[in-house]
Amino acid sequence: MNNSTTGGGDELMRQDSTDARLPPRARTQTRSALHSSSALGPTSSILSASSHQQQQLLHQFHQNMHMVSLESPLPPMVQRGLGDRSNEKRKNSALEIEALVKSLQEANNLHMVHSIVAVLSKDFCTSMNSNYRKGGLVGLAACSIGLMHNTRDFLNVLLPPILHCFDDPEARVRYYACESLYNVAKVSRNAILQSFNKIFEGLTKLYADVDVDVKNGATLLDRLLKDIVAESVDFQIEHFLPVLQNYIRRTNPFIRQLIVGWITLLDSIPDINMLDYLADFLDGLFNMLSDSNCEIRQAADSALSDFLVELSNSAVVTFDPIISILVLQCQSKERLNRLTAITWIAEAIRHKQGGDKLMPFHADILGAIMWCISDGEVEIRQMADKTNNDFSNLVRDTTSPFELVPLLNTLTNELLEKEDVPTKMAALRWINMLMEKGSTGMREYTESLLPVLLRTLSDPSDAVVLLNLQVLSRISLASNTSNIRGMPQLPKETEEAQFQLVLNAILNLFAQDRQLLETRGSLIIRKLCVLLNAKSVYIRISDTLSSLEVNADVETLQFISTMVQTLNLILLTASELHDLRSSLAGSFAENISDIAREASISEGGDVFATIFHCWSHNPVATFSLSLMARAYDLSFALVKRFSEIEDVSVGFLMQMDKLVHLLESPIFIHLRLQLLNVEAAYHVPLLKSIYGVLMCLPQGDAFRLLNERLTTVCNLRNNLGMPTLIHATVVPKNLPSIVSLRGIDMDRLLARFDKVTFMHKNAAACLGKELSLPSSKLPEDEIVVGDPWPTIHTSQGLSTRECTTSSGSFPPSKAARY
Repeated sequence: MNNSTTGGGDELMRQDSTDARLPPRARTQTRSALHSSSALGPTSSILSASSHQQQQLLHQFHQNMHMVSLESPLPPMVQRGLGDRSNEKRKNSALEIEALVKSLQEANNLHMVHSIVAVLSKDFCTSMNSNYRKGGLVGLAACSIGLMHNTRDFLNVLLPPILHCFDDPEARVRYYACESLYNVAKVSRNAILQSFNKIFEGLTKLYADVDVDVKNGATLLDRLLKDIVAESVDFQIEHFLPVLQNYIRRTNPFIRQLIVGWITLLDSIPDINMLDYLADFLDGLFNMLSDSNCEIRQAADSALSDFLVELSNSAVVTFDPIISILVLQCQSKERLNRLTAITWIAEAIRHKQGGDKLMPFHADILGAIMWCISDGEVEIRQMADKTNNDFSNLVRDTTSPFELVPLLNTLTNELLEKEDVPTKMAALRWINMLMEKGSTGMREYTESLLPVLLRTLSDPSDAVVLLNLQVLSRISLASNTSNIRGMPQLPKETEEAQFQLVLNAILNLFAQDRQLLETRGSLIIRKLCVLLNAKSVYIRISDTLSSLEVNADVETLQFISTMVQTLNLILLTASELHDLRSSLAGSFAENISDIAREASISEGGDVFATIFHCWSHNPVATFSLSLMARAYDLSFALVKRFSEIEDVSVGFLMQMDKLVHLLESPIFIHLRLQLLNVEAAYHVPLLKSIYGVLMCLPQGDAFRLLNERLTTVCNLRNNLGMPTLIHATVVPKNLPSIVSLRGIDMDRLLARFDKVTFMHKNAAACLGKELSLPSSKLPEDEIVVGDPWPTIHTSQGLSTRECTTSSGSFPPSKAARY
């Protein structure tokens, strides 16, 4: 600073600045010397002067005592000196005021001291002349030096004019105000804490000042105040918190720097536990993490890290007030905010004072975790995933009651609104865990969950679809256990009811979204067969589809036929259905024992009859089912009925083409080998069945492939010297039926097939056209309008409408085609 314009207090402020750079022990010794010596006395005060000059000024003062007017306690010469442009004259006048105040104090004339302070406050500090305001501030500082430890009794009149000058338009006046307050605080020490809030508010103004000298002065004042607070045992943190809350929201970088420094200081004081007041300033610290100033970000991050360590080591912590802050910060646009917030949440979950005490906030915490699971930053995703696992385990293992509805609302919103795979996978795992933990409690919300889960079946990700099917399977196998608050124990219900409810919902979805059936139907059915019992799945689906044929229109019959075609292809090819295929293949086999035959009749035969009842809606599927079950007389009877199809469609021929290629696959190796057993009773109907397929095919690749196979068989008969089929009249016409031998009425099966065939023709006739067999791929230009899916009533009294949305039906998909 320029010495010609700097007040006398600059010297002590510079001395204190130098003192701040000393080592701690040297700094303490320096401060002790300042307090114990006469540095603040009249001979060597803040308004420093030589000893000789002090003696001259004292002598001059006593000579001029008689000049004090009755109107003003200050001599006219002193008043003129305080208002002079010269800094030196103001300094000399201040020294005279210091000596005067000290003399008055010794004479116990405190009334006159009040008068001096009043004159300096009213006549000088509020003057229009900036030099007078500077002089008044220097004079007030001199008064405090003269009063020494008695300054505390005059703080109520010394501080207001000084703080008022913090808003002065002239920078030098603001600097003098800062200097004056520094001197007052230096003398009064702990007593100044009575007005700490007002002083701090003034300090924030100086800290954000545009003038460099004022900022430097504010920095020195800030250090002094921190020292006073650190040494004090009477600091009232509760009174300071409202001010801290007010200024921590400011975006000024200098104010933020000041606030962070004070928070760090207060946290370092042993008598103050800042964790008790964490909620009052935690949000402000998080907001500083997004500051453009690197130093502020680092300071805030350091402070938050220190608080997190303290929180981890603290035995008594209350997380309730800060959870909402952490949840909000997890959705911040700034990377550091999100990472820090999810780290805090992770610590809260692991803390011994967290755990079950976080249950009232479980939905909010889960929402914050879900938000971070799909974050673009790898570090945040990893932390969120770990936190999600910890929180899921906490909820799973807790024995404390908790509200289920908010948790389910959060999970369903994540499934419906988010498009990313990690979030959906995490939400589905949560639902699955909740079903496993308390399925009966979840049963009450099955109707609201099913539409969401069914919609998720259309997700592009196979992983999401498979996990979703696992959840649906968990719903199907729900048990009657629950420990969730608000979920009373329900009467025991059979698993079949839930099983049927889920299957109805899936079939309803397939009926409305044909594209989903084409693209994901096989995946969904196969996964259900893995998670549930494949035989039960096929029997239930067959019964449900068969129940739809009552008063069904063309669209419904077409859906049943297409569904049967899909199920049949899965049955013939999927490895997941190996056991079901084996059961069907043994239904009519000859090389089994009597005991095994009885078991086959009671199990495989019943399964075959149930599936055949539904498969009749698709002739090719029915024929292939008979071949797989080795009911060759039934397959021959069916292939003869193919001639009754008046209009063979391209779809029918395509299915026959696929069947030929399936006959060449490992699934039908038994059939190909049975063609060699030319002497067996089933050989004739088997060979005729295959020839029937050959006759239905146009001459193409499939025709030539099958023809070569049959030619090989015929050559075998010739090589063995056996008569051809034309001359094989030795075969009795009343040969017992393979199907009838197993206790199944083949005539009833054929009558069922004829009835369904007529049903399709009659439905087509009602529309004024003939119904052709459905192809494997649906027309691209036909869109369904309305809801063609009727209500499915089952033996358990459930219906597909119970699986729809609250509006009564699922919204028609744009991709639904018939």
